[in-house]
Amino acid sequence: MAIFILFLLGIANFAMLKAVQECGNPLLGRMPWFFHMLGGRFSLAVEFIVLLGAMLMVATGSTGWGWGYAVYSVLNGVSAWLIISGRV
Repeated sequence: MAIFILFLLGIANFAMLKAVQECGNPLLGRMPWFFHMLGGRFSLAVEFIVLLGAMLMVATGSTGWGWGYAVYSVLNGVSAWLIISGRV
């Protein structure tokens, strides 16, 4: 069940990342060069690696990684909302 919840959080994180990349906020123009590598696909790859690592750790019984990924997802959601709404 925990892996399924992480999977759903991962889908939400991918959607938020894509929405932030496409929002056109001027803040994104000031990001470091590696953020723009491969047309933004590098960020998606990093997001996938983080999700995969958390899922593998939870599968071995380390529930702390699941809680950590949940906190990461909440912080990701707040930051995406701030960027997309133009508050930052």
